[in-house]
Amino acid sequence: MVPEGITRRWPQITEDERAAVLRVLDSGVLSGSLAPEVRALEKEFAEYTGARHCLSTNSGTSALHIAVAAAGIQPGDEVITSAFTFLASALAVLHHNAIPVFADIDPMTFNIDPKEIDRRITPRTRAIMPVHIHGLPADMDEILSIARRHNLIVIEDAAQAHGALYKGRRVGTIGDMGAFSIQSSKNLSAGEGGLFVTNEDGFHHRANCVRQFGEEAADTSLAGVDPDRPLDDLRDYNAVMMGWMYRMTSLTAAVARCQLARLDEFNRNAARNAEYLTERLSKLDLVAPPSVPADRTSVFHKYRVRLHPERLGAAMEPTGFRTALIQALRQEGVEVVLWQTTPVPSQILFQKQLGYGGGCPWKCQNSSVRYQEEDYPRTRELLDNSIVIGSQSAPLAAQNLGLMRYYGDAFEKVLADRDTLIRMARDASRST
Repeated sequence: MVPEGITRRWPQITEDERAAVLRVLDSGVLSGSLAPEVRALEKEFAEYTGARHCLSTNSGTSALHIAVAAAGIQPGDEVITSAFTFLASALAVLHHNAIPVFADIDPMTFNIDPKEIDRRITPRTRAIMPVHIHGLPADMDEILSIARRHNLIVIEDAAQAHGALYKGRRVGTIGDMGAFSIQSSKNLSAGEGGLFVTNEDGFHHRANCVRQFGEEAADTSLAGVDPDRPLDDLRDYNAVMMGWMYRMTSLTAAVARCQLARLDEFNRNAARNAEYLTERLSKLDLVAPPSVPADRTSVFHKYRVRLHPERLGAAMEPTGFRTALIQALRQEGVEVVLWQTTPVPSQILFQKQLGYGGGCPWKCQNSSVRYQEEDYPRTRELLDNSIVIGSQSAPLAAQNLGLMRYYGDAFEKVLADRDTLIRMARDASRST
């Protein structure tokens, strides 16, 4: 049984963050793309990732949206992304009146399967949006090869993968553009916010316009910020394209800078805890720990365990076993949750294709794209047969190794009592 009081909450806030917030308040510069804290965060994150450019935004979703806009995606164009992701990946496409197309996953990495991408390319396809799910990089070499062959833009959804490496390169800088979230649950957390990166000047310029009302060169004032008049600037107030207001606040940037300074520490801790759990769980036949190919690293934003109820030799629904195992582990004090319970294309938004109303953008653009559950069998199988160890409030990145030992003990205890698990699983199936 996990003792009370040893689980650490996330995010971890120190005196550094408190001092940074007070510094911003004392400065009086709370907002604006030229705000010193905002500019400093963009510079530091660009250096961290190795990107030439970084733009801060007010969410990971908006960072993805400005990337879609910068790519020149037009109404009715198609963007291929993973069926196993958070809804924001697809919403960023819909926000630009384009059509998300979903591809099934590799069952070992849980990331988008490049072979499935190839099958879904049509004359309308303009971009691929691989998602580095749970902090593990997707198969970027294969994805880039497909993109080059079909002249497609690659936008990395790195919302969960700050600091992860693919063949020695930080994610977000491998494709044409990358987008990160710094929402509170992420390994790099600051409440709500996002970060966009690219090495291309043109993408940077267009993304910057989109994030600030569509105004041309909205943040190039040589005067910078006058601390006595922080709300005044030399903008022309002349929009040249569709734009939104996606800027980050100075308070968010200040917290993010403190958290960025500790990001590698958080990631190392998550990796150490994951390594320990993998060693323990790999010896148990009813579960399988996540797999990390040798050519990349995971930052283990989430630690997803696959379940094998078929090895019990008893008839039961997979979701019944999943429910029973969660219940039993929680009784032992283990933080265990579900994260996503259905493929994104199975959500009502895509099944009914309501969109903006009147079926747009699908009907308005004469799109033939439909979303059938049977097109994503590996995503469905994963979600029915897996659980996540740790929660958004208590992820692996925050915990000490002692807690992982209790988790390993709990798994061994619960899985050893097979008769009880079978009974609980059948009860759970009957109640649904």
